Amino acid sequence: MKPHFKQIVTVIFSIFLLSCTAEESNSTPITTTPPVVNPPVVNPPTTIPSSINYLALGDSYTIGQSVCETCRFPEQLKSSLRTMFSSTISLKIIATTGWTTSNLLAAIDSQKPESNYDLVTLLIGVNNQYQRRDFSVYEKEFPDLVNKAVMLAKGDKKNVVVISIPDYAYTPYGKNLAGDQSAKISAEITKYNSFAENYCNTNQVAFVSITDITREGLNSPNLVASDGLHPSESAYKLFVDRMMPKVKIALQN
Repeated sequence: MKPHFKQIVTVIFSIFLLSCTAEESNSTPITTTPPVVNPPVVNPPTTIPSSINYLALGDSYTIGQSVCETCRFPEQLKSSLRTMFSSTISLKIIATTGWTTSNLLAAIDSQKPESNYDLVTLLIGVNNQYQRRDFSVYEKEFPDLVNKAVMLAKGDKKNVVVISIPDYAYTPYGKNLAGDQSAKISAEITKYNSFAENYCNTNQVAFVSITDITREGLNSPNLVASDGLHPSESAYKLFVDRMMPKVKIALQN
């Protein structure tokens, strides 16, 4: 075979090999891994019992001194829950204006409420401060009241919500007290609330602070009732709004 012819044959053969290789490459299927798409996280809707027994323990702030019966915060909470969840709610209130922790303990022992409540709220202590009771009384009796609240809430501390003490220094009444006592009142209210909050946090009991709302009483007169001392209907509505997340948790099945 002549050299020129050999070169031609070699070129043709090389082209043939390249063509086969290209066809094999093109025939190889291309596989890709589809991206992983995580489904959106959807929180399940809050469900609470269709029938709720609610017990409110406290003093004038719970009974709603100087506001209408349906204006006090337990009634507003009851109404809000009924509207949101169409639940039937039975409300019992053990509270009287002027009660200290000692008075509330005595009333619970006297009335002997059943231990079948789905929700128990507790707001107490302002009269311990106002009546100049020794702070050690609150240190002893507040835990006793929380324990009684848990017992009344079917023995389940999840069903108890403690509410902080309002600050009456930020009301016309507090402002007009003889001498400038507002700073002292606020400091003492803070001391009571700090003890209550620390106790609740340590014992895994829900605590809701509404004191800052009442400290707007002088700037927003609509937050103070007609007596110039107690919270108004509008203030109690803000209490309920602040409480509602913890109340929902307490009532969840």
